[in-house]
Amino acid sequence: MDRARLGDLDAFESIVRSRTDAVYRLSLAITGDEADARDAAQESFVAAWRELPGLRDADRFDAWLQRIVVNRCRMVIRARSRRRVREIPASLLPAPRADVAAASDADRLGAALSRLAPDHRAILALHHLEGRTIDELSASLGIPAGTVKSRLFTARRALDRALGTEAEE
Repeated sequence: MDRARLGDLDAFESIVRSRTDAVYRLSLAITGDEADARDAAQESFVAAWRELPGLRDADRFDAWLQRIVVNRCRMVIRARSRRRVREIPASLLPAPRADVAAASDADRLGAALSRLAPDHRAILALHHLEGRTIDELSASLGIPAGTVKSRLFTARRALDRALGTEAEE
């Protein structure tokens, strides 16, 4: 980490390799789109490289990187509305017959998540997909633990409503 902070590109590449999957998973959970997730992940690492010399506490790198990822996902989602051509995500392609029920549930959840605000998707992904605790979320988002709990509650309610709407359609 110290070498990367001093501008050693090889050291930073090692850091990127160790965190690429986690950054992509989080980006995909927030954006809901494979192409957008790839863009957000790449932009996150570029931003991290640029801002790395200013990181004061190397022990908080992961929380710092998560904050960058969430912000880049927001930017990508905003840019999405200006795009005219969209890639069809592989997750929307027909699944093999044995997986039809699971694919149907996954599609239903994906559609419900896409209706949520990016902040709701982010906190749900960080907590449920990445397994971050309330305290870890508090530290990485820079908000009190009580606020994290409140936001998780609100995000879960929004997801419940979105799933209800999905079931009605």
